[in-house]
Amino acid sequence: MAFYDLSKTERVKLVEKITGEIRKDLNQGTSENILRYFSDEDTYIRKSGYLAIGKIYKSVESLQNVIVEVLHRLADYDNEKVRQTVVNAAGEIGMVDFERVQNFFDIGLFDTHHSVRNAVIGSVKKMGQKNPEPVLRWAAPYLKHPDKEIRREICHGIELRGRTHPQDILPMLKQLQHEETARVRNTLVHVLGQIAYKKGCLQTVVVALIKWENKEVVVDALDEIVDVHHRYKDFATLTQKEAVAYIDANYRG
Repeated sequence: MAFYDLSKTERVKLVEKITGEIRKDLNQGTSENILRYFSDEDTYIRKSGYLAIGKIYKSVESLQNVIVEVLHRLADYDNEKVRQTVVNAAGEIGMVDFERVQNFFDIGLFDTHHSVRNAVIGSVKKMGQKNPEPVLRWAAPYLKHPDKEIRREICHGIELRGRTHPQDILPMLKQLQHEETARVRNTLVHVLGQIAYKKGCLQTVVVALIKWENKEVVVDALDEIVDVHHRYKDFATLTQKEAVAYIDANYRG
């Protein structure tokens, strides 16, 4: 039975069971239960597994080394679901102790399976929001990587931090303003739209874009920002009309 086919009470009990069995593995130096949950077909079972790893890491200092060792053993497992869940587990740890798990992302960025690479993006998002300094410092060089997919993934990964602190990532995004690959450029425009609709963020983004040299990218980004204020009108601080008025008053292309 799938995780969300269970009642709320049953789900709580299952999460407790998963956490208990994973902790038992860690205490005994085994990985049988961890591997079973990390390879489960149900996304939410796997999620419960990596959340359990993160919870135990943060609450039981004596098991931290064991956890990192187990994740290293599973990092190159044949099953991509296991590798994906290892990266997600490392992301939980990276929110408080990034340096300890940095190498999982250095490796995961180049994994042959898209689900593992997507797990890197998701992890960078949550780590960058909670533990920005080391995560953004790690991410910055990858924006100049010769592989266009690496540049795109990192651009996407730093987005979440930008939604609350756009000033932290705008200098990084500026490095991509002359990007020639359409897929990377489209991601850049998307991210600029995503970091511009929360309170105070539009002003910060527009002030930064005024100083960019590539006016074509700037215009595309401003169009996306205007569109985002309509698509996310229930969440945006300003209405689309107010956003347009601010841009018209402050940007001269």
